Amino acid sequence: MNLPATADTLTVLYDGACPLCRREIAHVKSLAERQGDSGLFFVDISRETEGDTRSNAERAALLARFHVQRADGSRLDDAAAFVAMWRRLPGWRWLAKLARLPGVLPLLELAYRGFLVVRPVMQKIVRRSDSTRSTPASATAPQLSVYLERELRSDHAGETGAVAIYEGIAAVAAWRSDAELLEFARRHGHTEAEHLRLIEAWFPPARCSRLLGPWRVAGWLTGALPALFGCRSVYATIAAVEVFVDQHYQQQIDHLQSHGGPEGLLPLLLRCQSDERHHRDEAAALAGAKTSWPLRAWCRVVGTGSAAAVVLARHI
Repeated sequence: MNLPATADTLTVLYDGACPLCRREIAHVKSLAERQGDSGLFFVDISRETEGDTRSNAERAALLARFHVQRADGSRLDDAAAFVAMWRRLPGWRWLAKLARLPGVLPLLELAYRGFLVVRPVMQKIVRRSDSTRSTPASATAPQLSVYLERELRSDHAGETGAVAIYEGIAAVAAWRSDAELLEFARRHGHTEAEHLRLIEAWFPPARCSRLLGPWRVAGWLTGALPALFGCRSVYATIAAVEVFVDQHYQQQIDHLQSHGGPEGLLPLLLRCQSDERHHRDEAAALAGAKTSWPLRAWCRVVGTGSAAAVVLARHI
């Protein structure tokens, strides 16, 4: 929504050369267009424009992290910048209100720093896929039945949350200097980022869930909180999540095998399910057979929360 700046304008400064940023901004723009009067103005700072007086050092700083600029010229960065943007977007305002509660903004800041840890790997995955794609997803995405559109929307939201889970684990693992857990998070996060890329080829940003912001926050916390208690808590949590994900993919696979669907979708879902089962089995083996009752209770909460999130993502 590139409208002329006004006194109420919030300028989103984004890196148009980053494939992750392009996808995120495409989704945000679609929400802003639905709003109509969001007051958001988008500027790609990866390209020099006429009259741009930023120094190389300033441009590098802006590209390294997320920033928004108020009408008076002052700027916010990192989590505070996201919160300012969320206040202008339908479906995300409640998250901005949540960020006002004591202690929430520092958690969001830690989540963003966790994302920065894995960002280079995710960028490589997406750039490699973009180089082999001749046309954009929105031009090639097939017509889907109502059922499949809802399920793929929930798959996209789920994989978005899964990437955030491993970002949360990575952030805490880096903070604790836990090399084993950090390697686990990066390896599994790489696979989930690939799943997300594959599903985005079928499901363009304009049709995605409007609750991706909350899914990212919930996912990050689902990874970060057990990581504070050690590796076994993380492994048990991942196993619980993957039990549900396996079942969720199986429902879609059963539907396609019974009713048919667009060519190529069934192999994609089978591939994703196979990877998730591998994650489940590896995590369960690492967690061990004996777990404490608080951890078992937490895992039940995680499984129930995953099911509730799918229901919401199908419709919102």
